[in-house]
Amino acid sequence: MENENRKTLRTKLTKAYDFSNSWVGTIIIVLLVIFFFAQAFVIPSGSMKNTLLEGDHLLVKKFSYGIPTPHIPWLEVPVLPDFDGDGHLFRGDMPKRGDIVVFRFPKNPKIHYVKRLVATGGDVVMFRGKNFYLKPKEGDEFVKENYMPDQIVELNGELWVANPYRPHHPGINSHEFVHTIGLFPDQVYSYGPTRVPKDQFFMVGDNRDHSNDSRFWGSVSYKYIVGKPWFIYFSWENRSYESVINGGFEIGADLQALHKVCPDIEPFTQECKEMWNANLYKVRWERIGKTIEGLEELLK
Repeated sequence: MENENRKTLRTKLTKAYDFSNSWVGTIIIVLLVIFFFAQAFVIPSGSMKNTLLEGDHLLVKKFSYGIPTPHIPWLEVPVLPDFDGDGHLFRGDMPKRGDIVVFRFPKNPKIHYVKRLVATGGDVVMFRGKNFYLKPKEGDEFVKENYMPDQIVELNGELWVANPYRPHHPGINSHEFVHTIGLFPDQVYSYGPTRVPKDQFFMVGDNRDHSNDSRFWGSVSYKYIVGKPWFIYFSWENRSYESVINGGFEIGADLQALHKVCPDIEPFTQECKEMWNANLYKVRWERIGKTIEGLEELLK
């Protein structure tokens, strides 16, 4: 009897192995992984630098906050109904303050965004100049117990936390040349105070002055939450010199990147341009295999 059970198990395993090696089996397995476990995404802009860079290729854990309703890749067509109207087959833990989250853009759900969650439903947010202020919904005692005294400020008799995430996430940054001279939208340096709606999430890019985020199009509901970045499986520099000098949503040069390539040369020169173009399409080996925590260690 025991031998028969072993033979039966061996036969089943052999059939499963043969099926997984077939074209149909491979496609089904890949789709199951993409639908329920992990999916690849590419960072298309600089809104999350210096934490995530353009040209970073991410694997995203799709089970971090529940199981999203599966969509056909690229076409972004749902393959199952949204039974509960919350965008998920199974609900999970809610995203937490400080998490980097991949989500569907509320204005066009076929597009994926990645930002840092800075406030949850009931919190009050405010931007003034280069500073972000958070008033957690838990109240003043929570603020006193969970934040350092030098982070706490009193405004109109209420306790706020100034820049609560910068001490722990070194990729968060602002730029000196962004200021109130009429060249930038008011939301960049003067926003709120605004209370985040219940059960929604306020998302902001780490590249604070160059991020199209919740300051412009509002908070994100749970139905659009996809998952959490897992690790970088590939990364390369693929921006032209012209785009680095002044390109896309970012106004102004990416001087940090230019100085890495042209450390002893004025960046706005033909010589630096030639050096940059010679390094175009170079693989960023130091980023491959890194988690978000590992990437932040590189910035310390």
